[in-house]
Amino acid sequence: MEQRAHWGSRLGFVLAAAGSAIGLGNIWKFPYITGENGGGAFVLVYLLCVFLVGLPVMVAEILIGRTTQSSPVRAFRKLAGEGSNWISMGWLGVASAFVILSYYSIVAGWSLHYTYLSLTGNIVTLDPAEFEPLFGSVFASPTLNLGWHTVFIVLTMAVVLGGVSKGVERWSRILMPLLLTMMLILLVKGATLSGFGEAVDFMFGFRTDKLTAAGALEALGHAFFSLSLGMGAMLTYGSYLRKDDDIMSASIIITVLDTGIAIAASMILFPILFTQSMQAAQGPGLVFISIPMAFAQMPGGGFLAPIFFGLLVFAALTSAISMLEVVTSSFIDGKNWTRKKATLLAGGLIFVVGIPSALSGGTALFGTNIENVIGMNWFDSFDYLATNWMLPLGGLGIAIYTAWRMDEAIRHDHFLAGTKLQTFYKAWLLLLKFLVPVCIVLVFLHAIGLI
Repeated sequence: MEQRAHWGSRLGFVLAAAGSAIGLGNIWKFPYITGENGGGAFVLVYLLCVFLVGLPVMVAEILIGRTTQSSPVRAFRKLAGEGSNWISMGWLGVASAFVILSYYSIVAGWSLHYTYLSLTGNIVTLDPAEFEPLFGSVFASPTLNLGWHTVFIVLTMAVVLGGVSKGVERWSRILMPLLLTMMLILLVKGATLSGFGEAVDFMFGFRTDKLTAAGALEALGHAFFSLSLGMGAMLTYGSYLRKDDDIMSASIIITVLDTGIAIAASMILFPILFTQSMQAAQGPGLVFISIPMAFAQMPGGGFLAPIFFGLLVFAALTSAISMLEVVTSSFIDGKNWTRKKATLLAGGLIFVVGIPSALSGGTALFGTNIENVIGMNWFDSFDYLATNWMLPLGGLGIAIYTAWRMDEAIRHDHFLAGTKLQTFYKAWLLLLKFLVPVCIVLVFLHAIGLI
């Protein structure tokens, strides 16, 4: 077995972990669910949930990884013992990363295609009525979806093949600054638009009448999922930390970066929408229908569109790298394979399993045939399985094991190692023991329709 790889620096870990957390959920999903739930009060509830629920689970997941210096399955095997039922939590994390990346790659492919359309100038030449049919044709095209799925998986594999320091960390140091720079350009442009004031009022005006119980639960669920929790990514990245690296402060920085990007994305999109007299509650079509339509109608749209969709691609890639790394690291630890063999096999399997998702809009086999049986196509069923079942159960397992089953001396000593924030230990443990499990169960029950 090769010696465990480590991050070259603390900054490298923070950028890689923030890249894992910052994905399409921040730039695509958060703005549209904020629009659907009236802004203001929803944003406040989201922020509270991020720091009271998401942050404690992130610390727990990274702590398990750093303590064991292992990928998810091997980590629980070391802590809980051979034959323990808790090992299933490790397998669940690996399976979650595998399943999510298989269909996440398809959405990333849409981002790649829209980047291509923006760079060639095709986006800004369309009439408003053409944008919805355009997205429908992209979703329904087997050739486009398979082609971009292939490109995106190959890009992700190329980074992971380089290893922890020369692959994941090196590219995180390149992609994350580029992502932040692109976001800054779009934010500055957003601040100059006539709809900026309305966007600020919508995002930060406290209107409790717009927030429902279902909206609060959606804020709670997204706060948890947007941080890349419950699928072994933070655990795997944590396993590359050295024993004296500060978990608590790094987790706070990652959480602030992730949340800041989600807020910034909204402050890019809503000024554009309001300037063009469009509604905030656009739903999932916000990024691929409404925003391109707005770019086509605004001065400078031809310059801004490729920056925006390039931003989406970078965000998707940094998250995808972490998901593939979970599966690759598990093969390396469990089978004693070389990184090359583990990456190629993991990436290849994920690519094959992603093919039905790529064909969900364009073939009856994975679209209408499955939909007639279970009420949703292959793509939607995988998303439903991962989002509503696998991730909540994985996060709940991490929280319960760390708070109730982990040896107190191990948990205490590894939390305190390398940090100046020792006073947060008791508060963290209390949240992890009581508030976090209750909140995750509520999210789970709401997601599957029981409340």
